Parts: sequence; C-alpha cells; structure tokens
Amino acid sequence: MDSGLIMIEPFVLIWIAVIVILLLLLLVLIEIQRSEKRRENEEMFGTQSFERKKLLFGLTEKETHTIEKLVRQSTFSNKDAVFNSSSLFEEAVNRFYNFRKINQIRTETLASVSSLREKLGFTVNHPHVLLTSSRQFVVGIKVTLLSSLKTNKEHTVVTSVDEKSWKVRVSGVWEEEFYHTLEGSFILMRWTQPEEAVYSGKVKVLKVTGNELELSHLIEFEKLQLRRWIREQVLFPVQAFLSSSSKLEGFLFDLSAGGILIGLPVSEIPTHEIEIQFRLPGFGLERVKIEILRNLGKKRQEYPDLYLYTASFSGEFGRIQEKVLQYIFQVHKKKKT
Repeated sequence: MDSGLIMIEPFVLIWIAVIVILLLLLLVLIEIQRSEKRRENEEMFGTQSFERKKLLFGLTEKETHTIEKLVRQSTFSNKDAVFNSSSLFEEAVNRFYNFRKINQIRTETLASVSSLREKLGFTVNHPHVLLTSSRQFVVGIKVTLLSSLKTNKEHTVVTSVDEKSWKVRVSGVWEEEFYHTLEGSFILMRWTQPEEAVYSGKVKVLKVTGNELELSHLIEFEKLQLRRWIREQVLFPVQAFLSSSSKLEGFLFDLSAGGILIGLPVSEIPTHEIEIQFRLPGFGLERVKIEILRNLGKKRQEYPDLYLYTASFSGEFGRIQEKVLQYIFQVHKKKKT
C-alpha cells in the first residue's frame, strides 16, 4: 500500500503543476484581452492633440477610421504619435499589415492608408522626409536597379505604387529575355535623395509584364548619408569620360566623401553614370565612377564655360571615400596649425 502511494504521488503532483500552469496562462490571456479592450475603448494619451491634427490635415471619415485602426494596433502610448514622423507612421502601417494580413484587408482601407501618407507629407514628394519604406515612393521618381549578373545598370522610372507592390518601367538596357528570367528573384534597388542620402536594398521581382517590372516593397533600407559630410572647396582639374571615345575637361569645385560638385563644358549629360579622373593631393591620380544627381542649370561667374552638376561616387566607392576623408582631414589639420 505504501509503495502504491509512492507511485501515485508524482503523477498527482504533475497534474497539479499542469493545472496551475494552465490557470496562470489563462490569467495572462485574460489580462492581455482586458488590456486590448481598454486600449480600444478608453481614451489614450494625446487624444486631444489627435483630434486637433485630424482637423488640421483635413482627414475624411474613412481616413480617420483607418488611422485609428493603425494607432490601436500599434505599440504607441500616444494616440497622435503617427502624425509626428514618417518612421512612426510606417512602423504602425507595417504592424497593421502583418497582424491583419495585407491580402485580407479591404481595398478601400489600403487606399485610405495611401491617401493618409500623402496628406501627412510622408512621401518622397516632400523634402527631407525620412525614407523607411518603398511605399513612400511616388510615380515619376527615378531609381536604379542592379543585377549581379550584369555590369550595366537599369536606370528607370516608377510607374505605379500601391500598398502591396510597386512598378517600374524597363529601359531596355538589358536583353528582353533577361528581364523575364528575373521573375521570382531578388535585385538591388537604389534611390538617391538629392543632397540627402542614397537608399538601397534588395527587392523581389514579383512579375514581368510588357515593359514593366512589379516589385515587392522594401521596409529596411541601407542608407548612405550625403549631407553633413565634411566638405572642402577645391579646384582640381578633372577629365570626364562619357564613353570610350568621348572625353571632357573641367574642374572639381567641391569635394566630400558623400559626393562632388563638378563643372563640365556641356549643358546636359546624356547618361546617369560616368567616369572621372583627377589628381587627389597626397594620393595621386584617381579614376572613379560617379552618378550624376542633379543638373544645377547654372554656371560659376569665374568659369562661364562650365555647367555645374552634383554627383555621388558609385561602384566600389569605399576606397575613394576613405582617401577623400583622409585628404580633408589633413587639409583641416593644416588650417588649424
């Protein structure tokens, strides 16, 4: 009898432990549910500010209902947080889509998110906006696509953007057959925000139709800052190679690790990417690829024959960036002494 009790006791203890654990889990779930209900029904911090901003931005009834959904689904304690920055807005959007499953969300709600993004000034149409999602892209902006299988780049234009995907027009720089092989694969995308930053990341080619590629959205970018680099005014003779048979003579007027200001004797450059060659004091002759960012459409008074362009280093630019930084450091060091 005693041996029987000894055998039964561990079994009973296990059941008691299981019941206690289940009760604790049930209490946790009940508390989570109560917390969610309080979040849905109780007034959150920043509610008055939310109401003011809602009126300020002229939100429709549908947009108001949608943004309230985003807020309730988010982890923010302040109801007006999504009005404050593009990064907080996109964070709430991504959480909402992951929780509700974007393919199960009504078309009207998705359209409402897009209109909210535009009204709040969180698309790339607005200067100095922080880019955290390709959903912030707009029709007409230029992006660059790169494939590990091709040496040349696809410089293209965005033709449509919605909450599920975005499309670009192909230029034909790659063979027609090659574009179709891209379906289902990942390629590198790069967008340059003039004088701000270069954003890049891998996107999936969802579909190839006619002269368009449909791409997946990107919510994590690698960012190369162009602004706030230490800059140095220079006057370096430069040679620009538009092709193997076309060479121009000009000057570098401004130099930083993020990019350059270059003067060339042509009012328009027919390609986005060219090679330049110049002598960097202390390092010798450098030949590097640059990407033209902007035609400033003006000249310098002392060099009336040269047109000004801003450009960033491209290709394998880590080496030249390091040399430029070292050169500028040495220049500033000499100025101090």
